[in-house]
This record gives sequence, structure tokens and C-alpha cells, in this order.
Amino acid sequence: GDGAPQALDPPNAIDTNGTDVVNATVAKFVATPEGTALAYGSLVFMALLPIFFGALRSVSCSKSKNSSDMPETITSRDAARFPIIASCTLFGLYLFFKIFSQEYINLLLSIYFFVLGILALSHTMSPFMNRFFPDNLAIKQYQLLFTQGSGESKEEIVNYEFDTKDLVCLAISSVVGVWYVLKKHWVANNLFGLAFALNGVELLHLNNVSTGCILLGGLFVYDVFWVFGTNVMVTVAKSFEAPIKLVFPQDLLERGLEASNFAMLGLGDVVIPGIFIALLLRFDVSLKKNTRTYFYTSFLAYIFGLGLTIFVMHMYKHAQPALLYLVPACVGFPVLVALVKGELTEMFRPPLPLPHYYE
Repeated sequence: GDGAPQALDPPNAIDTNGTDVVNATVAKFVATPEGTALAYGSLVFMALLPIFFGALRSVSCSKSKNSSDMPETITSRDAARFPIIASCTLFGLYLFFKIFSQEYINLLLSIYFFVLGILALSHTMSPFMNRFFPDNLAIKQYQLLFTQGSGESKEEIVNYEFDTKDLVCLAISSVVGVWYVLKKHWVANNLFGLAFALNGVELLHLNNVSTGCILLGGLFVYDVFWVFGTNVMVTVAKSFEAPIKLVFPQDLLERGLEASNFAMLGLGDVVIPGIFIALLLRFDVSLKKNTRTYFYTSFLAYIFGLGLTIFVMHMYKHAQPALLYLVPACVGFPVLVALVKGELTEMFRPPLPLPHYYE
């Protein structure tokens, strides 16, 4: 969740990484209905993957004892501050792009996201690796320990345990990383984007539903203001060459993998509702009723909200703040269900003084 949440962009308002000069000479590209449908369908599908699997993994990681898998708990104070911090960051980036040359910023961002992306992708792949590794293969354990001081006052700065499987994951991720840095290919961008989103949903835990409402409500206002009130969000989203958005070409059918006219969805529009949906899954688990009512309700609500965003955007041909539609859907529907089932008080229980609330 490093990037600010961004709007979906209408088909023709998309910067194609410096190829617009070339395209200016060619007739303006108009996406075919099939191409557009494929692009948006794929964006919705891609957004659902990290939410679904991230939510499932958030349940097991809240029970994990491994320090590298420990979730980061978001309190109501963090949630209230977040839109303000996000706004400052967004506006700072906007000024930065206006003052400095885009190349320098994007070079710095490339290096930063290269390292971050490789780690995120490795962490995403490691559970899947267990299935592919033959049992008879000797798996060696490693430990990276970095301490400060000596004797009694010695303290750990880094203590990272990993094994052969993790090294294989790291190697595969590094290949994707190099591919991304050299080619900035949209497939590599999406692999990193999906990894960031999945890790965000898995590791960022809201401590309870009211905190979730504060976070989503604040970012709802933030998103609407920066997309409709100013040109800041759209400018940053297009100048920012980092894997903080999922993209899909609308001219894939005509041009194959070389396609360049992208529809995009900011990772914030995946991660922010995603951590709320993951919270509701943990709430379902905590009810010990063996049902996943709230998880499925919010998951379907997300699909509905994202579909609505795309529909409105298509009607009005203007970038839409996705959270404008996602927040009311993802909060409203589960709350209605809780009201009907008479579980509203349980849902809005204050957090217990435990490190993790729903367990």
C-alpha cells in the first residue's frame, strides 16, 4: 500500500509512457468494445485475486508466530491520520513532478520499487513453493542476523530466517524485477502490483470494524476531493512510473503483448477495501459459526462497486474515484446484513486489549 489510491482512468485519457508523441501522428486510437470489455474484465479479475487470497492468508498470519509474518495492526488513531498523510504525500509528489525532471524521480522510484517488489513477490510465492518442491530435496535453513552492541546490551536489528525455497522464490522474483526495470512491461508491472496488493491485504490488519469505517470514510473523502476537486491525482497517476497500479491494454486483441493503450486501477482501490474485507473474514471466523457470511457479502459488494465505477466512467468518459463507489458498497452491505441478523453490536465491539482482535 505504498501508492496513494488512484482513480480508474477513461480509455482515452491514458498516458502511454512517452509514446504519445508517436501516437499523435497516427489517428487517435479508439478502443473497440471487445478490447475495452476485455481490459475492464481483466482489471476486475486481477483486483479480486489479492483480496480473496490476501484475506485467507490474513487469517493464518494472525495466528503466526514467525516475526517476518507478523501483521501490522491499524488502530483508529492510525486510520484517522492516514488520509492526511496520504494527501501530503500525494501533493508532495505532484509538486515534485512539476519542479524536477520526471526521469530522476522515476529512476529513484524504480530502484525503490525494484527492491520492494522482489521482496513482496518472494513473500507471495513462498507458500505456493511448498507444493512444487519435491520432498526428497534437502532443504537448508539459513538465518540472517544483524545485531548491535555486545554482551548484555546486544540487541537484534535484523533477524530473518529463510530456507532454500525462499532463495528460489527470490531468484524468480529478481528475474521479474530486472524485466520490470529494463522493459517496464505491463505484465511485470502487474506481477509486482498484485504482490504488493496481496501483501497489503494479508499484513495490514484493522483492529475492528469501527476503525475500518474511519479509514474507509476518510479515504473516501480524500479520493473524491483529489480526483474531482483537482487534477493532482490524475497527473501523479500518469507521471508515476511505479508498480502501484494494475494496468491492462485495451488494444491487446489488435497488438498482442506490445499493446500500449492502458486502462488502469490504482492499488489503493484494491488494498483499502481489501483490508476491510479481510477484517470481515476474521470477524466471521471469530463468530465460530462456521459461516463466511460477512466475507462473501463484502466480496460481492466489492465486485458490485467496481462494476459500478467502470459503468459510470464509461458513461461520463471521466476518471472516477473508485472509492466513491467501493466504500459505500463494502461498508453498507455487510452492515445491513448484520442489522438483519441482529449481530450489529458484535460487529462494532470495541477492540479487546489483545494484539489481534478477531481470533
